[in-house]
Amino acid sequence: MRIIIVGCGKVGSTIAAELNSEGHRITVVDNNDEAVANLTNSYDIMGVTGNGASYDTLDEAEVDSTDLVIAVTGSDELNLYTCLLARSAGVQHTIARVRNPEYIKDMPRVKDILGLSLYINPELVCAREMDRLLKFPGAIEIDTFAKGVVELIKIIVPENSFLSNVKVSSTSGAFKGAVRICTVERGNETFIPNGDFVILPNDKLSFLASPSDATRTLKKLGFLSGRSRSVVILGGSKTAFYLATFLINSGVDVKIIEKDKTRCEELAERLHDATIINGNCMDLDLLKAEGVQFADGIVALMNNDEENILISLYLRKNSSAKIITKINNSSFGSIVDGLQLDSIINPKSLAGELIAEYVRSMQNTVGSNVETLYNISGHNDVEALEFRVREESKITGIPLKDLRLKENLQIACINRNGKIIRPSGGDTIELHDTVIVVTKHRGLSDIKDILK
Repeated sequence: MRIIIVGCGKVGSTIAAELNSEGHRITVVDNNDEAVANLTNSYDIMGVTGNGASYDTLDEAEVDSTDLVIAVTGSDELNLYTCLLARSAGVQHTIARVRNPEYIKDMPRVKDILGLSLYINPELVCAREMDRLLKFPGAIEIDTFAKGVVELIKIIVPENSFLSNVKVSSTSGAFKGAVRICTVERGNETFIPNGDFVILPNDKLSFLASPSDATRTLKKLGFLSGRSRSVVILGGSKTAFYLATFLINSGVDVKIIEKDKTRCEELAERLHDATIINGNCMDLDLLKAEGVQFADGIVALMNNDEENILISLYLRKNSSAKIITKINNSSFGSIVDGLQLDSIINPKSLAGELIAEYVRSMQNTVGSNVETLYNISGHNDVEALEFRVREESKITGIPLKDLRLKENLQIACINRNGKIIRPSGGDTIELHDTVIVVTKHRGLSDIKDILK
């Protein structure tokens, strides 16, 4: 597929890397010649220096033979205009990054008028992810499937829990609901375990379950249950605004600490039910004075990754709160892996997942297509995908034990008219099912791709 990405910032770079790894023909466009050169030198992609909101620049990028244009510059207006221009040039699919909260509120009204296929807001996506994590304090990562009917929960296996030092096959009796263990991360490796795999303490384990079964499982493991009742947000960014809005609407007490006085005044005008504190989030005396150590949840959303990491490590030792840390630099992944931070969120990676999900869904809309996609391993080597089965094929109506499935692949769940099936060898995939697949094989775009 031919794709033009306008904007070579952090989001554009992440998307370019993700889509290039899947074999698409990518052209990046940016006014900054150095940013374009950095990407074209790092990946096998084309680059054009110029204004992506100019037809001459898009023409140089061969817009007339392009399948998809993605506009992710720092300007919402520029992104929307770029997509309009691309549509006028005959491009069928366009995606714009829109960050302004006022624009986001109106996008459902104008999306079709503008001819947008999709609009993304990394900050809003990030805030939703954080809101979910604060509902399940024991989870370090939560992904949702089947419109929220099924959740993939990642935890760190506690010492002396019923999961420690047992085979996966021996855990089924302890799970009263439909719970499926999907992945185990141990050191620098990620496993898609079979029944003989032995779970060890401190493994990062992902399991698939309905929200109610997930809650029961977390309680049984000894994790706190129920939404955080008081949350402190360190930093007053757009993400902080979105997250505070979600939390307030759920009846949570919210306190935001932000060092920029003007930003504090803006937040106070828009978030009447939140407490806004003007101060330095790295001032430990201020944090103690504001009672941060007594909060149920703490979210580090400062602009500096290093400050977010440092303050999270400090609070990890001085608070029992659920701590969420925002890190934009994906290269920090290997560094922070051993620091025992609760939950790490990368807004740029979340945006990249959304784009990859949409592109996969474009590739096959007849037989089956990708409805949901997540990278679920900290090492970026395992995907969880949700397929909707739209036609009969060589995988439907046949017991799973008789299908020649690829190695390192698991059929984790079948959703049949709202009924969640934890599949065994005798189960079948049927027309209209949605099927959740966990795999180390990247680039799957059709349910038939699960076969050897």
